Amino acid sequence: MSNSHEQTQESLVTLTTADVEAVRGPTPSPGFKLPRQLLGLVLPVLLVIVWELLARAGILAANWFPAPFAIADTLLELMRGGELARHIAYTLARVLTGFLIGALAATLLAGVTGSMPLVRRLLDPTMQALRSIPSMAWVPLFLLWMGIHESSKIALISVGVFFPVYLNLLSGILTVDSKLVEVGQVFKLDKLQLVRRVILPAALPSYLVGLRSGLGLGWMFVVAAEIMGASRGLGFLMIDGQMTGRASVIIASIVLFALFGKLTDLVLEQAGNRLLGHRGVVL
Repeated sequence: MSNSHEQTQESLVTLTTADVEAVRGPTPSPGFKLPRQLLGLVLPVLLVIVWELLARAGILAANWFPAPFAIADTLLELMRGGELARHIAYTLARVLTGFLIGALAATLLAGVTGSMPLVRRLLDPTMQALRSIPSMAWVPLFLLWMGIHESSKIALISVGVFFPVYLNLLSGILTVDSKLVEVGQVFKLDKLQLVRRVILPAALPSYLVGLRSGLGLGWMFVVAAEIMGASRGLGFLMIDGQMTGRASVIIASIVLFALFGKLTDLVLEQAGNRLLGHRGVVL
């Protein structure tokens, strides 16, 4: 009887497994999946292909929308003479310098206003008013103060970077969970230790978003900075293309702005994700 009972149980298990497999169907074989990092290239590649086809068909005027291969030829021509490398180097140096100055100033001011209510009541309304000023409104003032030298260009970029970093960090500080602050006070942390060990780590995600937004505006402001009297840089290259009627140079400069803007943002994103670790990723 015991053997008969065990055989019955085994047959039930076998039937149950077979039934489940019949319901589920055969296990699908893993198909081709594009890596997540390359998925964002699909749309640009498709746009370039359509653009090239329309240009070859004569639908797009060559003097207004040159074909992507014509733009690539223009870039290669500029690279051979070494001119393009100099323009890129000047633009990168301006963006990175302005970014560092603007981000550092915003970090210090947001840290002070976020941790001191009296200072926040005094300064924050002014900061909120200043951030509403259009970027081009600063240009004549900086030209009057500093001339057309590098200092005026870096100052303009720093202003563009400053406000997103300041606003995001301040918002992150003000929304820190009060229970975390209370825990720090229980451990008798002084004001500086509380900011460094509790408030700033908790505000880190907002801060990183502000840095990425500031970097994006830095790339936007460098165009305005280089248009106002630069003799080197991608912005100058755009103006030179306009003055000489070369649309391929203008579009090539725009493509380079997009490319280097994305690359620098990617570096900042990866660094932010490493800092956040298990807490998540920077959007």
